[in-house]
Amino acid sequence: MKPVVLAGGSGSRLWPKSRAALPKQFLSLTSDLTMLQDTIARLAGTDADQPIVICNDAHRFLVAEQLRQQDIQHGGILLEPMGRNTAPAIALAALHASLNGEDPILLILAADHLINDASEFHKAITQAEALAKLGKLVTFGIVPDSAHTGYGYIKRGDKVASADVGFDVASFVEKPDLATAQQYVDSGEYYWNSGMFMFKASRYLQELEKYAPEMLAICKKAIASESADLEFVRVDAEVFVTCPDDSIDYAVMEKTDSACVVPLDAGWSDVGSWSSLWETAKQKDANNNVVIGDAILDGVSNSYINSEQRLISVVGLDDIVVVETKDAVLVAHKDKVQDIKNVVNQLKAEHRPEWEFHREVFRPWGSYDSIDNGERFQVKRITVKPGEKLSVQMHHHRAEHWIVVSGTAKVTNGEQTLLLSENQSTYIPIGVVHALENPGRIPLELIEVQSGSYLGEDDIVRFSDRYGRIETK
Repeated sequence: MKPVVLAGGSGSRLWPKSRAALPKQFLSLTSDLTMLQDTIARLAGTDADQPIVICNDAHRFLVAEQLRQQDIQHGGILLEPMGRNTAPAIALAALHASLNGEDPILLILAADHLINDASEFHKAITQAEALAKLGKLVTFGIVPDSAHTGYGYIKRGDKVASADVGFDVASFVEKPDLATAQQYVDSGEYYWNSGMFMFKASRYLQELEKYAPEMLAICKKAIASESADLEFVRVDAEVFVTCPDDSIDYAVMEKTDSACVVPLDAGWSDVGSWSSLWETAKQKDANNNVVIGDAILDGVSNSYINSEQRLISVVGLDDIVVVETKDAVLVAHKDKVQDIKNVVNQLKAEHRPEWEFHREVFRPWGSYDSIDNGERFQVKRITVKPGEKLSVQMHHHRAEHWIVVSGTAKVTNGEQTLLLSENQSTYIPIGVVHALENPGRIPLELIEVQSGSYLGEDDIVRFSDRYGRIETK
């Protein structure tokens, strides 16, 4: 059984924590691990092979770093040149997994789901595996605990005739209104659609050939010229961009006559909103509040408070969400958190950076935090991991001053190569080719002061780069 972890998506409903450059699957929201790491970690104890991870090109270094942190060996990090929904992404994974003539059973997982009971999940996996071996396309149906209107539903049919487990799928149902959802739950015949699946790679490709032949043909052509880039697998972007955008539900599962469902009652959530994080939190105070970080509450109940850096004080309010990050604060009624996407869309329309980036931005070599800025200047705190190096680069519009706070910096400054230690500094004039490296065994921390007429991140000309980013940014 080979897991396929879908790690795309922007997670805009969990703004301001989740942003386009660092979406929720790469955040630690429900445990000390990130959601991607949790997704793979909960497979321990199953017969799962090394996972294939599918992600956006822009998130490739995040994925690689988070797998490395947990010493997770993978079966390939497939890069989508652009999002085309789940059906093409799974097709790429099925084709990649079949390149050596193998036909593995694929377990399709989202990287941003919460499952509290791993043992029940393992039981459901075992049941699904038995059905997949029979050629079935299995979906996991979540046993509902409420009349939820935010999920699609699956109506079960008869028990699978040739097996001791599972039910045939009678129908897939779109998100219902509250009254209809209550009828579904009361009937006992409906499950929430989890978006998790299991099937043989060959069976998925056969059904895709039947119901979406154009999509399959494009995916085959795109992956025929797949290439290795460091530890990543790239497909032909010019071909893949022509692929139809469709979900596995619409493209295959709602049409195939081989669909069946395995019930799953394991404390599942898609963590699709701040209210769902409140609902699934294991620890609440005496007034039913979830409090993370530094907060003082008075007369507050049934609320979710999450502080990243500053003290939050809330007085006399119920059923609210307050989330603070280094550069943004969200205040919302708990029943209106689905509308956060409207705020994100407005930020995007106004070209504000907060929709895409946090103040602290992560790079494959480390991170930088923009701690102050004004007209013609910007101050950043830069962290470089041991052994890592930034690209050899130059800027047309800005000069830079580097002051080492801790660690050792190996600096290329024009024709000079310098070793700088704590409290030492250097100045990089406009137009001078330079590079920064950490040759030591501890993180390098430095303060960078930029000054000039233009300070945007796209004023970077790279001449060499160990991460394959040789282009003008």
